[in-house]
Amino acid sequence: MELSLAKLRSALPEGGLLGSGSWRWSPEPLRLSRAEARRMMALGHPLAKFQQACDAIYRRSAAGKLPRWLADLLDAGKPDWMVRLQRAPGTAGQFPRVIRPDLILTEQGLAMTELDGVPGGIGMVAWLARVYAEAGFEVLGGPTGMLEGFRSLLPSGGAVLVSEESADYRPEMEWLTRQLGPAWEVRSAESYQPDGRDLYRFFELFDWKSVAAAEQLAAAAADGRIGITPPFKPHLEDKLWLALLWSPSLKRVWERVLRSGHLQRLRELVPFGWVLDPTPLPPHATLPRLDAQAWEEVAGFSQKDRQLVLKISGFHATAWGSRGVFVGHDLSAAEWSERLMHALAQAPEQPWMIQQFHEGRHLEHPVFREDGTVEMMQGRARLCPYFFTDLTGETTFGGCLATIVPMDKKKIHGMRDGILVPCVVG
Repeated sequence: MELSLAKLRSALPEGGLLGSGSWRWSPEPLRLSRAEARRMMALGHPLAKFQQACDAIYRRSAAGKLPRWLADLLDAGKPDWMVRLQRAPGTAGQFPRVIRPDLILTEQGLAMTELDGVPGGIGMVAWLARVYAEAGFEVLGGPTGMLEGFRSLLPSGGAVLVSEESADYRPEMEWLTRQLGPAWEVRSAESYQPDGRDLYRFFELFDWKSVAAAEQLAAAAADGRIGITPPFKPHLEDKLWLALLWSPSLKRVWERVLRSGHLQRLRELVPFGWVLDPTPLPPHATLPRLDAQAWEEVAGFSQKDRQLVLKISGFHATAWGSRGVFVGHDLSAAEWSERLMHALAQAPEQPWMIQQFHEGRHLEHPVFREDGTVEMMQGRARLCPYFFTDLTGETTFGGCLATIVPMDKKKIHGMRDGILVPCVVG
């Protein structure tokens, strides 16, 4: 089992993939323990149930069967037509059929920092799985797991709508659809005219104004005339749910809508979080686990105390690609205070949240230098497993992308000095 830098680069498809190979290459996949791999690969079903529970809670709040503040919070900043359609009876059973959590590999286990509603990387991971499998590695998901998983979304074929905002991902989706056959194709989201085919939506909902047919497509999906995944449900693409999972006022609600085993697994996986709300607390109340009576106190935390991550929730141009994420102890005291107070001021129209920071564990992984020789890199890793839900509702594991970045990086995401590889057990 040997992969050279030249062999990897020469295997890139014509037109390239994400960023045309602007990452660092490795001769080996990331090795996970058998227990780590088993726990990760078993997350698909609980996460699908979590998304269904989120939708049920939202719909009950919108209908007045739970406190209205929840639906109002999740609808903040969304256009009226999108709010109306995501509440329509026909959308009740529509959920994202690609589930991709972002998991930090920590000393204590896995920590989920995001549940991506419109994940990139599907074609990229499919290609990596094939290349490393052909070199003899037993990659998790196998050489075709990602391809067959995506095929199950549109089993009779369909169009993948890619917007200009998501143009960096177009090459990987074009490669992916070529592998699936002529019944699948990539189309421009901006110029697409509905033709009755089922669709994979690869554009963010905040970008809907640039997509001429957006409202028409959402209405057709709500009426059952076409199938679209991910659905036009902006509340399911909000990061806020990871903080609402910990809301004391929703404790009993979560216990009613989720099986105890699934709820326990989620709380082991998701770092504690808070929704930023400028409403003053009563004098006798404090923010849970922060030992603070107001967010202004949190803005003044010392570097030691601000092991926290500030995140814009969703429906915004900076809500993907790590652009709206700020690590508290990686900022100066003045920057942290300014960022937090800005987010607090925006909160009524643009929700924000905070999560506890979980540091990735130190690991060592081989990486190619530019001359093709190999060195060992000290770094931290993020795992992105992909799960696919077919038309029968069964959720299966397709594959996993590991992103390994140097030790000095607090945020783990695709970058020029990061390594992208599939995973194996070993």
